[in-house]
Amino acid sequence: MPPPHDMRIYEALVIPNDALDKGGMEILRAGLVDDELYVTARRVFKDPATWGEILGEITQRLGRIYAAEGEYKAKEVIAAIENAFAAEMGAPRIAAPRRKRATKRKPAAKRKPARAKTTKRANKRPTRKAR
Repeated sequence: MPPPHDMRIYEALVIPNDALDKGGMEILRAGLVDDELYVTARRVFKDPATWGEILGEITQRLGRIYAAEGEYKAKEVIAAIENAFAAEMGAPRIAAPRRKRATKRKPAAKRKPARAKTTKRANKRPTRKAR
């Protein structure tokens, strides 16, 4: 019997083959439903700071995913995510770095060569005149 037309579908990501072959454990799942974030996680680490390492690794991988599409550089994506994360946690927002535009530089003005300076030694002995 086909499913009813009003049945809602949730688009879950595919589990990587390596995970299926080797086994393992899902520790984090996040999804959007009507613009609302749903998260489930397992408390698998004794030290909660380990989640910071996990979130850092996730951020780096997201940078590579965006960079592979060619619109952004990985560093730009990572900086944008870090900035938004910090703001979400209560830190003040910092303006994202601007992309450098290719501009022609004006040639440096030619300078006159500096004259050689003559200095007197401060503790120079006076010369004796021949008698």
